[in-house]
Amino acid sequence: MSEGSSPQPVDKPAVPEASGVDLARVALRAAKEQAKARGAAAAQKKQARRGGGLRSGARADGRDPMALGAAINRLITERGWETPAAVGGVMGRWPQIVGEDLAKHCVPLRFDDDPDARVLTVQCDSTAWATQLRLLAPTLVARLNEDLGHGTVRMIKVLGPGAPRRGYGPLRAPGSVGPGDTYG
Repeated sequence: MSEGSSPQPVDKPAVPEASGVDLARVALRAAKEQAKARGAAAAQKKQARRGGGLRSGARADGRDPMALGAAINRLITERGWETPAAVGGVMGRWPQIVGEDLAKHCVPLRFDDDPDARVLTVQCDSTAWATQLRLLAPTLVARLNEDLGHGTVRMIKVLGPGAPRRGYGPLRAPGSVGPGDTYG
């Protein structure tokens, strides 16, 4: 470069001027960002007024409504009621488990779910059916454990028919225990 010459203007890359479509896109993007910021601020304000915390939204989470069966199953699992609920189901399905003719004469009364005992108590309407159930007890325990899970029922306690009630009448002596007085 010589001293007398004037510096030549350096050509800057020309920035193309935005056309109508490009201007509209830029304006739309800016408006969306502003709306998003306003919406987030409004949501934070609303949560602060309600006491904070998360609220159920567009995606599924633990606070959403659920079917009744699913809610009951969740409650049973959370509370650890699986075994009592399963045994209750057995008492409801007793005829299917033991057979119709045995179910007509034997009724499950209670289940002791103490880990040491796990005894199902069944009452029969005659001594003959009680004897039959005692003979079938090992098979029945295996069938119940197959249905409920291994080790749920350890033993079946079979009760015979209840004794008839003592009739206290006008001819009975006070303090009498019936025929036991005479025979021992």
